Amino acid sequence: MDRNTIIGLLLIVGMLLGYQLLVPEEKPQPQKPQQAGVPQKNVAPTATLDTAALGTFASAAKGTASDVILENKDVRVKFSTKGGQIKEVLLKNYKTFDQKPLYLFDEKGSKLGLELPNGPGKVDVSQLFFATNSQSQVVAEAGSGSVVFTLALAGGQTIEQRYTLGGSGFSIAYDVAAKNFGGNARLFWSHKVDRTEKDVNKLRNESTINYFTADESFDHLSPNSSGTEEKTLEEPAKWLSFKQMYFVSGLIGEGTNLSGVKLKSTAFPDNNQENLKTLEAEVQIPAADLAAGKGKFKLYFGPNDYQLTSQVAPEFNENVYLGYAFLKPVNRFVFVPLFNLLGGFISNYGILILVLVLIIKLILTPLTYKSYISMAKMRVLQPELNELKEKIGDDAQKMQQEQMKLYQQVGVNPLSGCIPQLLTLPILMSVFFLFPNLIELRQQPFLWSNDLSAYDDLIHFGFSLPVLGNHISLFTLMMTGSSILFAYYNNQTTPAAAGPVDYRTLGYIMPLVFFFIMNSFPAGLAWYYLVSNLITVGQQQIIKRFVDEDKIKAILNENRRKIATGEKKRSKFSEMLDKQLKAAEEAKKQAEAQAKKKK
Repeated sequence: MDRNTIIGLLLIVGMLLGYQLLVPEEKPQPQKPQQAGVPQKNVAPTATLDTAALGTFASAAKGTASDVILENKDVRVKFSTKGGQIKEVLLKNYKTFDQKPLYLFDEKGSKLGLELPNGPGKVDVSQLFFATNSQSQVVAEAGSGSVVFTLALAGGQTIEQRYTLGGSGFSIAYDVAAKNFGGNARLFWSHKVDRTEKDVNKLRNESTINYFTADESFDHLSPNSSGTEEKTLEEPAKWLSFKQMYFVSGLIGEGTNLSGVKLKSTAFPDNNQENLKTLEAEVQIPAADLAAGKGKFKLYFGPNDYQLTSQVAPEFNENVYLGYAFLKPVNRFVFVPLFNLLGGFISNYGILILVLVLIIKLILTPLTYKSYISMAKMRVLQPELNELKEKIGDDAQKMQQEQMKLYQQVGVNPLSGCIPQLLTLPILMSVFFLFPNLIELRQQPFLWSNDLSAYDDLIHFGFSLPVLGNHISLFTLMMTGSSILFAYYNNQTTPAAAGPVDYRTLGYIMPLVFFFIMNSFPAGLAWYYLVSNLITVGQQQIIKRFVDEDKIKAILNENRRKIATGEKKRSKFSEMLDKQLKAAEEAKKQAEAQAKKKK
């Protein structure tokens, strides 16, 4: 493994370790201590049902609840006439990690409710019984289906809640109209994040509240926070979302922004492996807006898929994390479109990743070729460098100066092989951030792994070890082995660099570092790197057949002659080296002169 490759790997490892370990977590606000294992209540505070205090609402506080179902081919939503609100949302085409039905909203741990002014206080509409003319089950097929809940009170006060679902998709139009009410209404939303994925720690850490403000700013509560974190938005929001790894629930203002937004995230104790966090939000709605028909919202309960979320609302696709800002364009315009294109005719995602690597490697072939040529030049010059080393001995500074002189004489830029490596870094880094957030890989089987979006734990300990955890990922182990073999192959063809340090030994250390980083990452990511390593070796073998090192040596000798006679103009890099060498020699002379004066 040459120095240029080592530099590239060091940059990758530095960024990965920085992402894993060095990025400071936002500290949540301190909270009152609570008993271990006993979570706080997960719903927003509501008005207590007191028929004497309900006033004009008292007549609507008695009745019998019945369920109404609204569904399409993707989602099934159950409503209750009590409150005219959602009871549960079932995603038809998805399962939990243990193959149970996947609910993104469940009345046991979720609530989306409305409070309306009632004299000096407010009344929780979920305590009231609504009428509906809808059938007990409404199926949205070619067009759309709607469920309407109405309530008429004394004094001409009326409430209407309308839910509309298209023939496909995960978005629900939610329209609220309330007439003859004064003051502000309050829309409150809470959700308890239950375990739906294999990696419970990752699910806990990535569950958070995202929001997009009216001034086009995307932000979120700290996903890694423990305890309780609260925030009041100073500006109105265009949308809010409860993001939990591969799925997201959203509240979007239609035609008007969400005002008076308050957010709260409460993490359950780490020893709770089933209930992970509670996410809460509330929005203030002027009663005048409800009376004027401006209480229009869109609800989204569905997969956190980049293509789907792009159609929900402006910047709603920010819920899918694509990495650092400089990596987002690579994922957005290269990998995401390629995944969708290949997914149209390749059903096995292990094979899809293999084809994806082949395409990327084919595109990067010119850079791989240029890097190999640079390495070949270094091999051709190695005998001369060895002679210099024998002549100079252990004087590292002198050896470096002579090495630069040699590069200058033959017109070689030692950094020419590093630039192609640096250009491939965004590809490697983009994949690292994208794959853990790709719902396309979720529960996709390949070889011994039944889920490419999670680590494969074919080797399981039953106990946890520091750094390593309670398993060894076989895909990661194979990736590490391929990296070591790749380093060994490179070291056979790459001469040792002049100087006291042999960088080639780092080629065996880096894969071991990657192993501990990657052991709990998705199997699909380890498979990508494994295939990439093997294809790179194959590429270099093919390139080697077309590279004549004797011809390269002749070209370098010809360059030496032309530069010496002035027939060939020196490159800017060569001129820079010349200036550096002269500056180094001048500094050395000054140091020697000062040493003589002291004597």
